[in-house]
This record gives sequence, C-alpha cells and structure tokens, in this order.
Amino acid sequence: MASDKNAPQHFNSLTDALCSLFGRETKIEPTIRISGGDINEAYGLVLTGGKRIFMKSNTMENASLFVAEADGLSAIARTKTIGTPQILGLGTDEDRGGYSFLLLEFISGRDRVTDYWEDFARQLSDMHHASTVGLTASGNYGFNADNYIGMRRQINAGYDRWTEFFRDCRLEPQFRDAERYFDKEDWKRISRMLDHLDEILIEPESPSLLHGDLWGGNVITGNDGRAWLIDPAVYVGHAEADLAMTELFGGFPRNFYDAYQEVAPLQPDYEHRRDVYNLYHLLNHLNMFGRMYLSEVRSIVRRVS
Repeated sequence: MASDKNAPQHFNSLTDALCSLFGRETKIEPTIRISGGDINEAYGLVLTGGKRIFMKSNTMENASLFVAEADGLSAIARTKTIGTPQILGLGTDEDRGGYSFLLLEFISGRDRVTDYWEDFARQLSDMHHASTVGLTASGNYGFNADNYIGMRRQINAGYDRWTEFFRDCRLEPQFRDAERYFDKEDWKRISRMLDHLDEILIEPESPSLLHGDLWGGNVITGNDGRAWLIDPAVYVGHAEADLAMTELFGGFPRNFYDAYQEVAPLQPDYEHRRDVYNLYHLLNHLNMFGRMYLSEVRSIVRRVS
C-alpha cells in the first residue's frame, strides 16, 4: 500500500486489487447493484469473510473520472475536517470488454447524530478555513489538475484573483459551449456581465477548498452518523460558491445555514452574488441536458447585467 493513506493505489485488474487489499484468497461472493447515479454503475461487493466494499465502474475511456474523484476525496480528507469514504483503490480491468473502477469504503447507514445539520455546517466551515497550500499548481485559486463537473471537464488553471478565475474558468467556457442557445441580445447582456464581473463578485477574505458540487445528493450520512461528502468537483475558490450551490436544488434545512453563519459569517450582500455562482451549474446543466435550463439562465443574466 502507498505510504500516504490519502494516496490511492492503482491496479491493473479488480482481482489484483482485491488480492492486494484483502489477501490472495479474497473472492467476491454476491454482487449487489446499487441504484442512484446517472454517470457510473455502482455495486456493493460482499467479499470472502463477509466484508463489504463499494465499487463504481465505467468504461475504460472514462477512467480519468475516477482519478479526479479520488484526488478530490483525498484533498478533502487531508483537511481532517469532514468525513469522506475511505479510498481503497482504483484502476482498469480488461475483463468483459474492459472497464474502469473505483473501490471505496462501504457506507452501511446508521442513525444520524444529534444536531446533524449544525454539526455538518461547522465541519464544512472548518474545511473552508483549512489551509489550501499545495492544492493549486500556481496562484491562489484553481486546483492541481482539471477535473469534472458531472461528465463535463472543469478547468482549474491557477489564478491570483478569484473573480478572474470564476470568469475565465467557470462562466466563459460554459457560455461558449452553450452558444447555440443565445441570440444577439442575450450575448450583449452576457458580455456586459462578464466584462463587469468584478463589480458583482468580491474577493474572499481567504481562499477555501470547495467541494464544488455541493447539493443534497452529494451529502450522505456516514458510518459515524455524521454528514460525509461524496462525488466532489473540488477546487480552491470562494466559500460562498459552495454555499450558493446548496441552495440551488431545494436547499438544506434552515438550521444548517444559521449554524454556518454563526461560526463563519458571510460577507455582506451574499444574496446578490448567489445566483451568479449558481449560473455556472445551471449552464452546465443546460449543456448536459438541454433547453429546460435556458429560461433560468437568461433570467439571471438579465437580472445582473
């Protein structure tokens, strides 16, 4: 095994992975298909002796998805602030036509701790205040490598200023990919908004490691009964971008936001910036799923341009 417990080991087959991790006699007993995600296939594997692990699989061509996911989980785990599933290993296997895989700790499910949401808010704030030294290739914002938001590549080039990073690496690429959806009047507003983004967004008091895709489906109850983070799209940015994402698809309970504000008050006028942060995710959904997200994108652009 690697000496750094957060650095996952790569394997050339699932059999090699199981034998290396759990012993040469290890075999898969039953395999249970788990429903949920729409990008990967997911399984609960019961191994010799009864131990259970979780496996995601995809095509060989999409192996980089799991490399990026493991890097993101490792970055969060290194902050020692909030739970993530332990990464057991990842790799590719040429059996059955070939596939890639990621092996994780199995989440058995248990009762939530008292003050679950307040506890989660405090842990998330701790993650947002953890050191980001070494997480970016250069500058204050970005990440050491590009990764993914859903199935789409997420650019993480290093920038010194947050507003420039969010414009160049988040909004502009999504708008370019969605070009066919906008008319001339739309593009005038979009250009005006992007040209004056530094008048809408503000620089953070300090850079934060972000989960990057923080909606309710990516927060689960871990084996300790506390909130754990899964399926990250991490980068270093402004903490309020994570908070904005939590409000996009239904939001978390009010006591979560009250507890976060108590330990880490947001900068003034956050509500006026929230929709601009969420514009990134709405554009990403527009590019992945089509026109059903167009009216909301246009509405935000018209409101802030």
